[in-house]
Amino acid sequence: MTLRPPLRIPGITEIPPSAPGMRIGLFGGSFNPIHDGHLLVMEETLRRLELDALWVLVTPGNPLKNNAGLPPLDTRVQAARARIAHPRIRVTGFEAAKGFTYSWQTIDFLTSTLPGRRFVWIMGADSLANFHRWQRWRDIAARVPIAVYVRPGAARRALASRAATMLDYAQIDEADAAILPLCAPPAWIYLQGRQSSLSSSAIRAAKDPN
Repeated sequence: MTLRPPLRIPGITEIPPSAPGMRIGLFGGSFNPIHDGHLLVMEETLRRLELDALWVLVTPGNPLKNNAGLPPLDTRVQAARARIAHPRIRVTGFEAAKGFTYSWQTIDFLTSTLPGRRFVWIMGADSLANFHRWQRWRDIAARVPIAVYVRPGAARRALASRAATMLDYAQIDEADAAILPLCAPPAWIYLQGRQSSLSSSAIRAAKDPN
């Protein structure tokens, strides 16, 4: 298991409170910066999956990307909290305190230490297109249901991706979104709906054209 040096920051790296039976969405990313497209996905998945809570997991860094110049964890967590007003959305950087590098580590830890919760992993369609490149992606799919939200220009690549093809048998109908948190994994859904063309990389490029 690859671990980073633990980084504990009071008020930043604590795990949000929960209770058995809760339906909890897990939405991870660097959030550099957080933007309206992220908020749209949060709002739509909260509503359509009938979640009790959604945890925004601000990662120490994406192992598939160049993290040079990534702002400090506490800066990104505080910025996300400042943008989010929904009472059922909690922002945390707890992965840093555990030294986690990969999403499967996060999911393995949460499902093992917080039994009885109905966790759902949430990702954009652009992430599904590359899901097969994630370390132990099959273990992720076998551990929690997955909700994939449409992203502009990513639908064809996502639905034709290696992961989508291999998990075709486990896809449930979009009309049954509310039952996804109750489904035994592997189970996943592709959600169509409101879209935003915003991306963190484009926002960063606009701020620093050089």
